[in-house]
Amino acid sequence: QVQLVESGGGLVQPGGSLRLSCAASTSSFSFYTMGWYRQAPGKQRELVAAIMSGGTTTYKEFVKGRFTISRDNAKNTVYLQMVSLKPEDTAVYYCVANRRRDWQFDYWGQGTQVTVSS
Repeated sequence: QVQLVESGGGLVQPGGSLRLSCAASTSSFSFYTMGWYRQAPGKQRELVAAIMSGGTTTYKEFVKGRFTISRDNAKNTVYLQMVSLKPEDTAVYYCVANRRRDWQFDYWGQGTQVTVSS
């Protein structure tokens, strides 16, 4: 069982930036595909971005050019750098993981709230 702990959420003004972090409790972190989902009020959860062990990434179309996912295998941590934030980015952001090379995830964190508002 892998535990995922997110941090870095908060309140930011439109156009601002935030960096989310997710620490994973596994010594095999480098083998895991990691990602970020989000869920806005009244909407379904949706994949935002993900990164495989070898560095292959995928992004939802609406965040391309604004969000960047990265990982530090030495720290067992995955990051989501978000810039040019919009009110519609407001959501709970969840860290996800699997030990496969696909975009289906088995492990979920508790989530961190991101609110974009003036």
